[in-house]
Amino acid sequence: MSLIYLDFNRTTPMAPSVIEAMQPYWSTHFMLPTQSHVHASAVSEAIEGARESVAFLIGCEPFELVFTSGGTEANNLGILGAADFDHTMDPLDGPPHVLISNVEHDAVMQAGLQLGRLGWDVELVPCDAQGMVPADEFEKRFRESTQMVCLQLANHVLGTLQPIRELADRCHNRGIRIHCDATTAVGKVPVDVTQLRVDSLALSAHKMYGPKGVGALFVRRGLELKPILFGESREMGLRAGSENVPGIVGFGSAASMAGRCVDEAYATLAELRQRLIDGLRSNLGERVTVFAEHVDGLPNTVTVQMPAEAKRIQKAARHLVAGLAQSESPPDEMTRVLQAIGCSEKEVGRAIRISVGWTTSREQIDRAVNLLAEATDYPSP
Repeated sequence: MSLIYLDFNRTTPMAPSVIEAMQPYWSTHFMLPTQSHVHASAVSEAIEGARESVAFLIGCEPFELVFTSGGTEANNLGILGAADFDHTMDPLDGPPHVLISNVEHDAVMQAGLQLGRLGWDVELVPCDAQGMVPADEFEKRFRESTQMVCLQLANHVLGTLQPIRELADRCHNRGIRIHCDATTAVGKVPVDVTQLRVDSLALSAHKMYGPKGVGALFVRRGLELKPILFGESREMGLRAGSENVPGIVGFGSAASMAGRCVDEAYATLAELRQRLIDGLRSNLGERVTVFAEHVDGLPNTVTVQMPAEAKRIQKAARHLVAGLAQSESPPDEMTRVLQAIGCSEKEVGRAIRISVGWTTSREQIDRAVNLLAEATDYPSP
């Protein structure tokens, strides 16, 4: 399959022949599905076809899926849209209580902080040394006032898979809603919302090779949700604003592709990930520490502690793209997660996160290992 990237941020004039060739695309690009003409009907059908593809990928009904501008908006809608703000005004009941794991993405953490500003009692639940947040840690913090729990499906730094189904069962036994950020996991591991039993689940197109700027929120049928954006109503009344038609259609195509090959991709990515780990250990021995190695995790993500400063390694291995901790005050996401599992400042500074993808080859893995090994032993300036 060929992927075509369209540049909509051009600053140089396009040739007349290019403009003419693009006219059929532009004629429908600016149409909205709510308009009453044949082109709008085609746009509406394309959106609904994409909705069916994404819904099929995660095992829900199309009407349970709301398209958003990305994973961040999906998480905000799932959390803030489900919050009962009227409850905060009742002094007899006290403030509503929400539990959030301490290794969540910033989109979830910041939404939680907003709940705190609105009067909610926000409590963070700690993880263990592998980045796992056991269901028991949540359950022992349940109160009569607990209304919501937030736990990601997979950690974006360590790759750790969380016990969502176990926690969902315990939440539902107490009448507590559970929101799941699955943006890092969908497309890499099989995801079925029926099996997970979550009330809402966020996903993002670009995490599965779709376009940036589009995501979706699964909303379990019967779940009351309020919009957090206001304007001309779209998406079954849960979102305002014109649809990102090219993004949504691209999302549907990416979801269709992911649905066909997620099992095969899992095996391939896991093999490449292990090849990377084995190669680093072969070259650097016990000087390399693999984080979250002893729990179930994503097949494509590996974070390691190197024997030298990560920034120096990245500078020496210029052709290697890797994630590093960037700041300490306030801490960035990678720093915050590594601190949550007990890493010292020195360990955080030596951590590198590497992801493999569908197009990664064994030769590229071996090249990455060599680059890291050479950069590690490269003399300091």
